[in-house]
Amino acid sequence: MRVGMMLDYSGGFREVADEVADLERVGVELVSVPEVYTFDAPSALGYLAAKTERMQLMSAIMQLYTRTPSLTAMTAAGLDYVSDGRFTLGLGASGPQVIEGFHGVPYDAPLARTKEVVEICRQVWRREPVVHAGRKYTIPLPADQGTGLGKPLKLINTPVRADIPIAIAALGPKSVEQTAEIAEAWLPMWFVPEKAQDVWGGALAAGGARRDAALGELDVIVSPPLAITSSPERVYPFVKPTLALYVGGMGAKGKNFYHELVSSFGFSAEADRIQELYLAGRKDEAIAAVPDELVKAVSLIGDAHEVRDRVQAFAEAGATSFTVHPLARDAASRLALMGAFRELVD
Repeated sequence: MRVGMMLDYSGGFREVADEVADLERVGVELVSVPEVYTFDAPSALGYLAAKTERMQLMSAIMQLYTRTPSLTAMTAAGLDYVSDGRFTLGLGASGPQVIEGFHGVPYDAPLARTKEVVEICRQVWRREPVVHAGRKYTIPLPADQGTGLGKPLKLINTPVRADIPIAIAALGPKSVEQTAEIAEAWLPMWFVPEKAQDVWGGALAAGGARRDAALGELDVIVSPPLAITSSPERVYPFVKPTLALYVGGMGAKGKNFYHELVSSFGFSAEADRIQELYLAGRKDEAIAAVPDELVKAVSLIGDAHEVRDRVQAFAEAGATSFTVHPLARDAASRLALMGAFRELVD
């Protein structure tokens, strides 16, 4: 299994560049850079490409709605170029709170948009004149929607690769099914090995049955919190604020993908309570309402033997790569933790 790390949402990428270079030296193979309403991911990825030599670099995720499909393809091709073919395009729809609240763009038809963006990106990377007539994107723009002067164009530069890997963040059955059909990799937000088959097994099988063999096996990239410790209960509180934020605050009641996911893991009543408290402005209580059992289910937290067993459980459930969230107080501690984790996985 590949060992990777998710960079912190709020970190400045100049400050973490030296750390990432050190991580490369201890065997970390992949770093993923998030993009929510933070600094943009491509700026950090381009900077990190210059500071690393072998490490794979991935956006996790570039949001569908914030760039045209052709710009997404151009950006990915540029990042693949500056990294000498080490880039994976992580894509995702994000959610209405970010897309409409921060970007002012309607959050509509995420499945259709995802598929069309993937199709257009691959067309651009093959240096074909871009022609696309879909539900959400039409290229070139027809005369009745513009000046009528647009014509099919192809990318001027020759990409390092015409088949840059695409990883898609997907949670619900339909989006997971589509991901299994069209993408090289899948990025689940949280992954509970014991529930993976029940929650996603049918969707993965249905999508996989239509999968082009040229894409290879689906890379399942999971991102659990990580801590190697003999006192896991002391670490759980550091995971709970993020769970509470997403389950309780990332969306409205009845329209929260993360709430639905946690409910499908068997924590329906707990998810309802977290959301009720969070939306009422009682954030501290919402955090306290996150059960230890949920933290344990989505994490790699325990002593070395427990973490090794948990890695095995993830692998048996279909996970093929990790981009973990190391729970450590500083760069030196993160480096030591990631080195130890690399040895456990080996």
